[in-house]
Amino acid sequence: MGLILVRYGEIALKGKNRPYFTKQLRRNIRSTLKAHDIAGDVHQESQRIYVETDQPDAALEHLKRVFGIVSLSKVIEVPLTIEAMREVALQMAADFGLSEEHTYRADSRRSDKSFPIISPEINRLVGGVVKDATGATVQLKGEPDFTIGIEVQKERALMYGGIVAGPGGLPIPTAGRVIALMSGGIDSPVAAWMMMKRGCGVIPLHFSQNPVDTEKALENCRVLAGHSQGWRMEPIVMSHAEAIEPFLEKLHQIGAGRWACVLCKRAMIQKAEEVAAAHHAQAIVMGDSLGQVASQTLDNMEVISHGITKPILRPLIGMDKTEITALAQQIGTFDVSTRTTTDCAYLPDRPLTKGSVEKLTRILDELAHIDAKETENDGW
Repeated sequence: MGLILVRYGEIALKGKNRPYFTKQLRRNIRSTLKAHDIAGDVHQESQRIYVETDQPDAALEHLKRVFGIVSLSKVIEVPLTIEAMREVALQMAADFGLSEEHTYRADSRRSDKSFPIISPEINRLVGGVVKDATGATVQLKGEPDFTIGIEVQKERALMYGGIVAGPGGLPIPTAGRVIALMSGGIDSPVAAWMMMKRGCGVIPLHFSQNPVDTEKALENCRVLAGHSQGWRMEPIVMSHAEAIEPFLEKLHQIGAGRWACVLCKRAMIQKAEEVAAAHHAQAIVMGDSLGQVASQTLDNMEVISHGITKPILRPLIGMDKTEITALAQQIGTFDVSTRTTTDCAYLPDRPLTKGSVEKLTRILDELAHIDAKETENDGW
């Protein structure tokens, strides 16, 4: 059986609430292993989580996407003697192919302070035999080619030769539920992923304009589901036309066609608010980046958010397109998002960039007046 050491980060700062977060993290780890048919035992000792499995490489490949995990390492249990540590260190160096062309360092820490040899001395005693055997150069600052990790515990030492980075953040769904507006583009899947990283269970909501964009959105949901351990991601698809067409024609009747994008987004948020209430979600997530398009100016975001009772979260608000694109490539949604698409059929020639709540109120009153007249006429 192989042994994997799981490290978490900010969970350690949760004080008396820490057991709640570590319990959910263990549950999500087990869920990940089960989803990929990997047998394993997950347990915790003090502030460390361990996974015992006969498929450690496969487990690492999937666990590195579990939110709440900062890093993982395949570890070897070693008797609590310098001689045993030296023997394993030499074997690890040989397996890596460490030679005089490489840099390395020994990096130890004592979770058990009763062990009589302090960390710097462990590094010297263990790292010294590796230098003698390989001729490699010791590098104490920066990232060397190879690190010999040593963790001294009460009855054993754990040694590892590599660290696999995890995504960090908090386990899903410790932060609650959110409705994420999901288009077929680049930004919205990244916004959803960032809220997942903060421990949110995401319910994607897509307003379908055409089959191409809808398939892109659903495929990106499938990509995101691979990161959503601890939460079953079930997208909801609604008709874009049904959400916005009732007021679009009337907008043109009152000479406010430039407001189409702003009121379109507002209509989608209002629908999202209804979905949130039905699914007990606490917030709505959007992929807005300040100033990126006309509907994402501060003026228009104020108008779009006016009267909405649920919090609207915009995790990309301070990021530019280059940063968002890099993150989309990292999480695996970029290629899907950049497939051929079609322009919105309702996009005005000159979209509004500086709306105001006062003007919005007047427009809504005028639309309501038209609705009232239509109802009155229908009654005749």
